[in-house]
Amino acid sequence: MKPRTPPPAARALLAVLLVACPALAAGCAVRVPPAPRITIAPASGAVAVAPEAGLVVRAEGGRLTSVLAFAGREPVPGAFDPARTVWRSSWTLRPGTQYVVNAVATGPQNVTAQVAGRFRTLTPRRELAVASVVPYDGETVGIGMPIIVTFTRPVEDRAAVERALEVRGPAEGAWHWASSTQVVYRPRKMWPAGGDVRFIAHLAGVRAAPGTYGAADRSVAFTVGRAMVSTVDTRTHQMVVRQDGRVARRMPISAGMATTREYTTTSGIHLTMDKGNPVRMVSPGRRKGDPGYYDKLIDHAVRISNSGEYVHSLDNLWAQGRVNVSHGCVNVRPDQARWFYEHALRGDPVIVTGTARELEWNNGWGYWQLSWPRWLAGSALRNDAAETPSGAS
Repeated sequence: MKPRTPPPAARALLAVLLVACPALAAGCAVRVPPAPRITIAPASGAVAVAPEAGLVVRAEGGRLTSVLAFAGREPVPGAFDPARTVWRSSWTLRPGTQYVVNAVATGPQNVTAQVAGRFRTLTPRRELAVASVVPYDGETVGIGMPIIVTFTRPVEDRAAVERALEVRGPAEGAWHWASSTQVVYRPRKMWPAGGDVRFIAHLAGVRAAPGTYGAADRSVAFTVGRAMVSTVDTRTHQMVVRQDGRVARRMPISAGMATTREYTTTSGIHLTMDKGNPVRMVSPGRRKGDPGYYDKLIDHAVRISNSGEYVHSLDNLWAQGRVNVSHGCVNVRPDQARWFYEHALRGDPVIVTGTARELEWNNGWGYWQLSWPRWLAGSALRNDAAETPSGAS
């Protein structure tokens, strides 16, 4: 008997199957690519984890599509690399905290993998915290205002701490360590008027010294007000106040008599620091009965240094505009002193010229006395500027 020939349609289907599955006789198996491999560091179940390494999630054989991490109930900020194979936390981890991580990755042919992890960071022997920040949150300040951060204990690893300090603002700037417990931020040029600035200390988990870690983050936001700059010429005995470039007041003044160093007004770029009405002023290094002793209450006084210098009120009209007879302060007519007092913001520049005594950079807020290269020299990251998040955003 002659074999039956399959119809053309059946022959075509058989040819397709033979091409698609050469091992048809053994059964046609569909090959599924392996799922991506996800690793989390620190590993799940780890305890007493060092916070300074941060959190890292990696994917092999695929791309990360989702990473969700929580410190307690708070989400952990982080970012993917361009290939989306690595996710890193933005900052160090919080000490003494449980972390939960969930990650998803997708590989070829949309094969997915999901991993969950849980770990706990160590509880440090000692904690570092921010004791104070100047300016205060919500303050409106002058264009020369620095950011002054004081810590509760000395910082040994200044680079690690400085790397955790972020400034978002409209001007380039840098940090300068004034001491082991205080660091100061100053823009390269004075802040533009009307700008908003935000400072964030991502201090939690930063290793500041052996066994010492940052305890918590700190945030302060402030606004730069109008540009008010005062210039004091001790030779012509005049003070000119400009607001946004326009002359607002001209004031005859009397400055330090310069018979001693302490009675010499300092020349340089001062900043208004605080004010009081009245302020008690006592002669330094003198007791009652000594020559030159004084103890007075002075109205409408605006401080411009730590060496006892103020712009203040004094009914000294015979000297103002003519001769310097003060103990180092700049005194002006009472009505003009009151105007200056009412209009001054912390951080307003007061530039004094004409005396033989220069303002020291660390006398009050004399930070503008340092050139930009000298200011940068005080940064712990001066040789590694790319690592610091501080600067204009």
